[in-house]
Amino acid sequence: MSMVGAVGDDDHGRTVRDAVAAAGADVDRVVVRTGAATGTAVITVDAAGDNTIVVSPGANAALEPGDLPAFDDVAVLTLCLEIGVPTVLAAARAARAAGTTVVLNLSPYAPVPAELLAATDVLVVNEHEAALLGGHPVPRSVVTRGAAGCEVHDAGTATVSTVDAMRADVVDTTGSGDAFLAAVAVRLAAGDDLPDAARYAVRAGALAVTVAGAQLPAIGDAERTRFGL
Repeated sequence: MSMVGAVGDDDHGRTVRDAVAAAGADVDRVVVRTGAATGTAVITVDAAGDNTIVVSPGANAALEPGDLPAFDDVAVLTLCLEIGVPTVLAAARAARAAGTTVVLNLSPYAPVPAELLAATDVLVVNEHEAALLGGHPVPRSVVTRGAAGCEVHDAGTATVSTVDAMRADVVDTTGSGDAFLAAVAVRLAAGDDLPDAARYAVRAGALAVTVAGAQLPAIGDAERTRFGL
């Protein structure tokens, strides 16, 4: 697994890169941008574990199409809007040309061109993002519904599959959507169809809400068994 993005040439950027690398991801494709601060997020969590996030993208906002690597050896590329839409579109185009499956998450939400949606194989959005997006066609999509699980839509067959949520003791919902998105990509890369990938991802998202913060600790055998991961 590799990450593409940008950090500033600062202590925070070095800490973030080290933490991602320690979690097992390749960070060689993360650009260090001199003159820009590493992005940050301010997160508040209420008594029910629900969060509100304010993002300052910092160096990520300065990631340009020229910073993108080749995607020839990539099975699945996941994209979100932490970087600029022109760069997201360039990545989607390049990935599709290389035969890579493109998974797009419209978070944090922003209007996107129809060309980006046309270059997307799987769209992952929450209920609010889906409502803002309207009726733009995407071949396959997943709409996450928090404690109600998710819905998998296949425009080609006009079918909707409902995936129930897994019960979990909610501590903090921060990062659960990211865990869901990553799990979908991992299972698609392993050859799962989208409904099966979504079923796995619901369990990963459930595990994520049981701990505080956006970074999961190492998952032990007991947790893997309990959540079916």
